[in-house]
Amino acid sequence: MALLVSGVPCCQRWCIFRFKLVLPFEFILPGRPVSFQTKDKAKLQAWIALVQKVASQMWDSDRPYDNYVRLKLTYYFDAPSGKEDSVPDSDNIIKPVRSALAGIIFEHDYLASDIVSRRKNLNGSFRVRGMSSILAEGFIQGVEFVHVRIEVAPDPADLS
Repeated sequence: MALLVSGVPCCQRWCIFRFKLVLPFEFILPGRPVSFQTKDKAKLQAWIALVQKVASQMWDSDRPYDNYVRLKLTYYFDAPSGKEDSVPDSDNIIKPVRSALAGIIFEHDYLASDIVSRRKNLNGSFRVRGMSSILAEGFIQGVEFVHVRIEVAPDPADLS
């Protein structure tokens, strides 16, 4: 159990003092993500360029974060229920996003030590209590999107 100082776990205190509370950090990537396994390498490069552009515009720090992070990706797709076979697998969208964020949000891609990747059908029902304004903006746009959230990684000594 982490000690709390002013309501902040000790493992996160240095982040606040050193980086002016830049984490958690989130943004929206409009459109369908491109799988790392695609044969269309031009499309993959365009996707990576988009991720880098949006991340650079949203990142409010003069340098990349230099410690371990948790990367959460949620792809909100539009497909009829039961006809989701053309939707990219959640594990195949991780690598292009993680690689694109390296050097911008965090120094090296290996610093994304904890990764959560999910897919959610936009035609489903959602509980919206506590939704961030960034995520709400993704829904308002009315197109498929990826919600990217970067947080301080959990304490590696905590195995619970």
